[in-house]
Amino acid sequence: MSGYSHILMAVDLTDDSAAVVHRGLELAGRFGAKVSLLHVVEFIPVDPAGEALLPPPVDLEGELVQGARQRLDTLCTSLGLADANRRVEVGNIKTEILRAAAEMRADLIVLGSRERHGLALLLGSTEKSILHKAPCDVLAVRLS
Repeated sequence: MSGYSHILMAVDLTDDSAAVVHRGLELAGRFGAKVSLLHVVEFIPVDPAGEALLPPPVDLEGELVQGARQRLDTLCTSLGLADANRRVEVGNIKTEILRAAAEMRADLIVLGSRERHGLALLLGSTEKSILHKAPCDVLAVRLS
């Protein structure tokens, strides 16, 4: 293995995101790799039939994206990454992480992994799907 040149850190913007970023930065420091951060806002479908019952249209998706950008900026600033490449995408989390990794030509995806219980075990996990479909290596950082 010759090392990594571009590490994509997929964060969910919870308190655990810092642990994911720290692990990615540790590897980036060892390999002199470029880093990028990605957060995906899960797509929220709107029922067109129900629109007539709603108050004037609200750009819910736009507000979620703007809030996510602000939280991602805050995370980057707090970790000393004010100039880091960062993206907020809208869509299916698995699909968008894989798409972004391919577009950016990332050679490592770093993401968080939580222990699953009950029904979540049967439904699978984002980490597992990404691991099997990623165009590059994947590091799952175990979170509490």
